[in-house]
Amino acid sequence: MARYNRIFAALDGGQTQEAVTRRALSIAHDNNAEVVLGHVIDSVPYEANGIDFGALIEDGKARLVEALEPYLTRAQGDECIPSVDVQVRAGRVSETLVEALIEPFEPDLVICGVRGLSTIKYAFVGSVSTHLIRSVKCDVLVVRPESLSDDDHR
Repeated sequence: MARYNRIFAALDGGQTQEAVTRRALSIAHDNNAEVVLGHVIDSVPYEANGIDFGALIEDGKARLVEALEPYLTRAQGDECIPSVDVQVRAGRVSETLVEALIEPFEPDLVICGVRGLSTIKYAFVGSVSTHLIRSVKCDVLVVRPESLSDDDHR
């Protein structure tokens, strides 16, 4: 079985975020791995508005940390997880996720969630999970929230 030392969890801010976090921390615990939880705020809706992206990122990170607080607290107290970090960027989601968050961290494993886009939406916007599978140079695990067991509730 593969040994993972550096795990990147791609969070979408939606329904799969908690499941992805739980799975990432569970695998990190079992492998004594470092974890980065990363989220990209889609900049496209804001590009013409002259928005302060620094403030947007700070607010997004604060909301993410608040939403995941129970998991982050447990992970920070887990001696089997050397480090856990939360990073947020703004940009075009697929490109920013890979270029600004994943590649600099150099993970052994990337974990993301499945969003279940309709066929029409998928044809137009694609899928972040598909982009990751095709783009990153490590294993990619796509998590379905309903597939988690109680073991992933550490």
